[in-house]
Amino acid sequence: MYQIKELTQRISTTLLLLTLLVCNNTVAKEWLVDSPKAYKEAMKQVQPGDQIVLANGVWQDFEILFKAEGTQTAPITLTAQTKGKVILSGQSNLRLAGKHLIVSGLVFKNGYSPSSAVISFRQNKKNLAFHSRVSEVVIDNFNNPDKQESDYWVALYGQHNRFDHSYLVGKRNKGVTMAVRLDSKESQNNHHLIDHNYFGPRPVFGSNGGETLRIGTSHYSLTDSFTRVENNYFDRCDGEVEIISVKSGRNNIMNNVFFESRGTLTLRHGNHNVVKDNVFFGNGVDHTGGIRVINKHQRITNNYMEGLTGYRFGSGFTVMNGVPNSSINRYHQVDDAIIENNSLYNVSHIQLAAGSDEERSAIPINSQMKGNIIVNDNKQQPFTLFDDVSGIKVTNNIANTQVVGELAAGIAQQNIEVKRAENGLLYPTKKEQEKYGVSRSLTPISKDKTGPSWYAKRATTTEFSSGAIHIIDAKEGTLFTAIKQANDGDVIVLNDGHYQVSKLISIDKTLTIKAKNQGSAKISFQRTSLFEIANGGSLALEGLLLDGSQSPDSHGNSLIRTQKWGMIDNYRFVMKNSVVQGLDINHSFHFFDSGKGAFADDIRLINNKFTTITGDILRLDKEIEDLGIYNAEYVTLIDNSFENVEGALVKLYRGGTDESTFGPHLSMINNTLANVGNGNRNKAGASVFIHGTQVSNIKNNTFEASNIIRVEHTVGEPITHINANKFINTDKPTAVELKAIGPHTADISNNQYHSK
Repeated sequence: MYQIKELTQRISTTLLLLTLLVCNNTVAKEWLVDSPKAYKEAMKQVQPGDQIVLANGVWQDFEILFKAEGTQTAPITLTAQTKGKVILSGQSNLRLAGKHLIVSGLVFKNGYSPSSAVISFRQNKKNLAFHSRVSEVVIDNFNNPDKQESDYWVALYGQHNRFDHSYLVGKRNKGVTMAVRLDSKESQNNHHLIDHNYFGPRPVFGSNGGETLRIGTSHYSLTDSFTRVENNYFDRCDGEVEIISVKSGRNNIMNNVFFESRGTLTLRHGNHNVVKDNVFFGNGVDHTGGIRVINKHQRITNNYMEGLTGYRFGSGFTVMNGVPNSSINRYHQVDDAIIENNSLYNVSHIQLAAGSDEERSAIPINSQMKGNIIVNDNKQQPFTLFDDVSGIKVTNNIANTQVVGELAAGIAQQNIEVKRAENGLLYPTKKEQEKYGVSRSLTPISKDKTGPSWYAKRATTTEFSSGAIHIIDAKEGTLFTAIKQANDGDVIVLNDGHYQVSKLISIDKTLTIKAKNQGSAKISFQRTSLFEIANGGSLALEGLLLDGSQSPDSHGNSLIRTQKWGMIDNYRFVMKNSVVQGLDINHSFHFFDSGKGAFADDIRLINNKFTTITGDILRLDKEIEDLGIYNAEYVTLIDNSFENVEGALVKLYRGGTDESTFGPHLSMINNTLANVGNGNRNKAGASVFIHGTQVSNIKNNTFEASNIIRVEHTVGEPITHINANKFINTDKPTAVELKAIGPHTADISNNQYHSK
C-alpha cells in the first residue's frame, strides 16, 4: 500500500513539472527587433524565458542596456538573428544588469565604446549583473581613436558570471582588454568563469596599460575573487610585460595556452592563487615569458614552458623579492610558494629573488621547488640568483646542465633525452625521469576550440609584398594614383625615370614601392613631405633615388613622416638599397619624423646611402612627458652610409620610471658615418642619442669627424653594448645612469680611437 502511494506521488510530481514546463514554453516569447526603438519597447515587456533577437545588419551608435530579471530555469536571452551578422558599429556598447541573462552572437567592429567599457556587467554602481553569461561575441579592433584614452573591452562586475567562447582581437588604445572588477562588496568573492575565449594579437602598446587580462587591482588585492580562467588561448598578446595580471586572491588559472606572447602570467598581488596545467609556447620569439611569482601561498604546478627567451621581470620563470612591510600597491614577500612538476624546455632565464634592490630586500621564504625538469639544448644553465634564495627549498629536480652552486644539491644534472608526444609536448624518454615535469595527461587547448566557430581567426598584420604587383611609368600623377588604387600588401614597381610628386602621399595600407632597376627610379616632391604614414599604413622602399631638391624652401621639412597626432595603429617602415640626397633646401630638413603618439613596431634601414641632410635621419623622440611612452620598439640600421648630416642619425627617447615595457631596442651594425651630428641646431649634441633605450647594440661601425654617441640609462636594467667600432676624429661615447646609483652599466669596449 505504501509503495502504491509513493508511486502515485511521483507520477503527480512528474505531471506537475511537465505542466509547468509546457506552460513555461507557452509563455516564453521571441521578440525580433530591427531598431533601437523597437528594442526598448521589447525590453519593457520581456519576461523570464523570453528571447530578444536583433535583426541582421549594421546597428550604428547603439548603446544597449540589457536590464532584466530572468530565473535559473528561464533566463532572458539577447542574441543575433544570425550569429555574426549583427554588427555593432560607431559608438556602441553593451551593459548587462539583473539576473540570469544570456547574450550571444554579436560583433563589435568599426567603432569604439563611448563609455568606459565595450561590454560591462553592470548598468551603474548600483545595478550589477549576476548569474549571467556573455558567449560567442566578437570585439574586433574596436578602439577609441585616442590611443591614450583608457577603456576596457570587457568589465566583469557582480557575481557568478561567465564570459566564454568569444573573440577579442586588436586592442590598441590604453586599458586592459578584460578586467575583473572587485570595487564593491557585490563584486567580491565573485566566482566568475572566463573560458574558451580567443585572446588574439594585442600589439605592443609602448607604455603601461596594455594588459590582456587583469583580475582585481592593488587597492583590493587582499580581497578574494575566486575567478576561474580556463581553456583560453592567448595568441601573441604583446601589449606589455603582464599578459595576465592577477591582483586578488584565490583565483584558478588553468589549462590556458600562451602562444608567442611577449610577457608573463604575473601573480602581481593577492594570495592563495593556483596556476596549473598552463602551456607556454614561445618559439624563440623575443621577450616571450612564463610565470612570475609574488605574494603568499601561491601554487604553481604542472605547467609547461618551451622556447621562452624573456629575461628579468619577463623571464621564463621568475620568483620576486618583496618589500619589507610592503604597502598594498608594491611587492609583497613571496611566502609559502610551491613550484612543483613544471617542465621548462629551452627556457633562457629562470630568475630567483628578482628585483632585489634597496627597496625590494625581502627574500622568498618557506617555499618549495620540487619535481621540475629543466632542459636547454644549448647547454646553458638558465638560473640567475639576485639575492639569498635559501628560503626556497629546492629538492628532487633534474636538469641537463649543471646549475648554480646554491641550487646544485636540489637539481640533479642528468643526461635527459626527450621526445614530443601526441599532445605536442616534450617528455623525457627514460622511465625513471617520467615523474619529473608535467603529466602526460596534460592536453593544451587548440586555437580552433576557442572563440566562436563562425568567426575566422585571420592574420592581423599584412606582410610586405604579399599582394599584387603593379608596374608604372614615370608620367605625371602615376605614382600618386597607383598608391591610391593599390590594395593592402601590394607592390608598386617603378620603371626607370623621374617621378615628380606634387601632392603629399598618404600611406594607409601596407605597401612596397621599389625600382625595377636599382637606382634608376628617382622620386622628387614639391610638398613639405613626400610620404605620410597614416593609420593602417606601413611602407617599404627599395632601390630608389629619393631627392629633396624640389621641396619648399622652408625649415622643418621631412621626406617621410607619420601622422602628426591621433595614430592608433602601429606601423612598420623598411628601406633598402636606396639613396637619399638633397635634403638641404633649408635648415632642419629631416629624413624620418615621428608624430606624437605614433608607434613603430619596426623601423629598418639596410644598405642605403644618405648624403647632404640638414636635419636628423630618425626622429623618434616625441614622448617627452616621461610617462614611459616611446615611439618605436625595434630600430635597426645595417650597412648604411651617412655623409654630411647636420642632425643626429638617431634620436630615440623613452622617459619616466615605468618598467612594464620591453623597448626600445636599437641595433646599429656595419654603418659608416662621416661628418654626422655637428650642426649647430642639433640640440642632442650627439650623432646617436638614446635615452631610456632598453637594449642597444652598436658594433662594427665607423664614425669619422662626427659627434659623440650619447647614452642615458633610466630604469629597467638596460643592456647597452658599444663594441668594435672605429672612431676617427670622434670623441669616445658617453653613458650615464640617471636613476641607478653608481657607475654606468654600458659595455663600451674593444673600440678603436684614431685622430688624423
